[in-house]
Amino acid sequence: MTPPNNSSQVQPEVRKKTPSDFIFGKVIGEGSFSTVYLAKDVQTGKEVAIKVLEKAHIIKEKKTEYVMREKESLRILGSSCPYIVHLYSTFQDSQRLYFVLTYASNGELLKHIKLHKQFNFDCVRYYTAELILALEYLHLKSIVHRDLKPENILFDHNFHVVITDFGSAKILRKDQQGEPNGDSDVNMQKGRQRRRNSFVGTAQFVSPEMLQEYKSSHASDLWALGCIVYQMACGNMLFVAGSDYLIFQKILKLDYSFPDSFDERVKDFVEKLVVIEPNRRLGASDAVPYSSHREHEMFEGINWNDLGPPPQLSNAPLILNESDGTVFVDLGPGLDNQKLSRLAFNEMLPDAAPVPTRKKSESGRNLTELSQEEIQKRLLAQESNPFHVFVEGNLILKQGLVDKRKGLFPRRRMFLLTLGPHLYYVDPGTMTFKGEIPWSKDLRIEAKNFKTFFIHTPNRKYYLEDPDGYALEWCKAVDQVKQRYFPDESALDAVSNGHQ
Repeated sequence: MTPPNNSSQVQPEVRKKTPSDFIFGKVIGEGSFSTVYLAKDVQTGKEVAIKVLEKAHIIKEKKTEYVMREKESLRILGSSCPYIVHLYSTFQDSQRLYFVLTYASNGELLKHIKLHKQFNFDCVRYYTAELILALEYLHLKSIVHRDLKPENILFDHNFHVVITDFGSAKILRKDQQGEPNGDSDVNMQKGRQRRRNSFVGTAQFVSPEMLQEYKSSHASDLWALGCIVYQMACGNMLFVAGSDYLIFQKILKLDYSFPDSFDERVKDFVEKLVVIEPNRRLGASDAVPYSSHREHEMFEGINWNDLGPPPQLSNAPLILNESDGTVFVDLGPGLDNQKLSRLAFNEMLPDAAPVPTRKKSESGRNLTELSQEEIQKRLLAQESNPFHVFVEGNLILKQGLVDKRKGLFPRRRMFLLTLGPHLYYVDPGTMTFKGEIPWSKDLRIEAKNFKTFFIHTPNRKYYLEDPDGYALEWCKAVDQVKQRYFPDESALDAVSNGHQ
């Protein structure tokens, strides 16, 4: 009997993933227009990171270009390099876009630098080598990251590095290797003039050529590598100042120094990367990309074909993976508005499991539920608070550092929410009073994500970002104070709405 001809048979279509294929858990990352959740694949049980982007917010903030650039970059990069995040799939619903990504269970490089204060030489050398291999792969694929920093470098379950966040990446055309201005899409070309007044990247790691002419190439990532290696070796950032503008001035003047105990081999490596002229940076002009890195004395004895297991970060045991008990199975699969509210509410519970982006709520009690005796006792203790002098004798209910955005550069301010009601803000660097957000029955607070929130007043909208992810707690605190002074006008607490 002649076997059937299978060539004409229709192959089964691979079903595209949907939010219902995953159980969503804790927030493990925040972006200016995205939130990253730990999630579990319902079918396989595999833990993944899912970046969730609100379509309305992306359109409103004109961030479509960034989203498409990240998706295309990750598509080009594929899964061949273990040191770069892998995009497993993308899908969407009527409200959101979803990127299913590698889950790096041991968190950000920055967290471990802060934990261990500084890395020993073996760790600096090992992780620098992994980053070099990652940059070699990016070079091969004609991609410049443009926002390399310890927050965008993660550790997987075996403590190998994983580079993430390609929203600022640039895809070079083949005829633009090593050339500046190699933007791959029309939107980037149209936006070039606009970016004369801004920059891509983070202040402490942005290269001088991007500040001066807003052009970038693979050498821009080499500059950032030098800054990262310095921070791993001594625990501090290479360029530090009171504002982004002052940091930029230091970058352009190469105004930095090394601690006395800094390893000479690492020092030489950093000095050869942190060079004003891009083509003169170590590895930038190599015929074989980055071969001069491999030959540097810092890497003497390293087998580049097999780096081996990572060295111990310190004498203490390795930190356990953070995934245990953090996927809220009781919510069930999927992600709708109700589940988002539940996740946000769970994050704020006093007994919630610790998460890397936020602290536990201090208490479930309303901030304003204070007896006169308690107020007097706390006012007496508050006299030792250096910010007491700015609040006109009012009791501080909540205080914290918040980035107040107005114009190009954010200004970091100490915000002081008090009885009265008052919401003062102070420059913590110069300890000078900067202003007060006026209260009225029409004041309204709006959370965009765990970092970003707005305060609407009749005459102004304040754009605020909490760098540590306390936006929801600020919203809750301000709502509680408003409810005390304007009870008939206050809306229900947005955070606990639906959970009473």
